[in-house]
Formats: sequence, C-alpha cells, structure tokens
Amino acid sequence: MTTSFLNIPLLFLQEIGIKELLLIALVVLLLFGGKKIPELMRGLGSGIREFKDAKDEPSKKGTKADAPDAKAN
Repeated sequence: MTTSFLNIPLLFLQEIGIKELLLIALVVLLLFGGKKIPELMRGLGSGIREFKDAKDEPSKKGTKADAPDAKAN
C-alpha cells in the first residue's frame, strides 16, 4: 500500500502546546536576535496590510470601472 505525501495527516499540529510555542519563540530569538525581530514583525504586518488592500482592490476597481462605461452608453 502506497501513500502520497498529500495523504499524510499532520497530527503533530494538533498537539502543539505552550511549551512548544515557547521553544519556537526561543529559537527564533536566538536565530534573529532581539533587534531584528521587531523589523520582521513590521514587515509581516505591512505584508498582511498589502494583502488585505489588494484583496479589496478589485471590488473597488470594478465599481469605478463600471461607472464610466454606464455614462458612455
């Protein structure tokens, strides 16, 4: 019986507790240092903000693009 990579359940994700999260935070702190983490978080925040703006942009463009067409007809 063969299983592909996509069929493997990720059961370890259900068991992440506070100890594991603290360990991950400690490793990130050691890898990047205390001064670099705020810069990374700012970049993450601006990336999320741009994603939200881009997600909302097509609906705004759709209403603006439809208005001139309606006036031209």
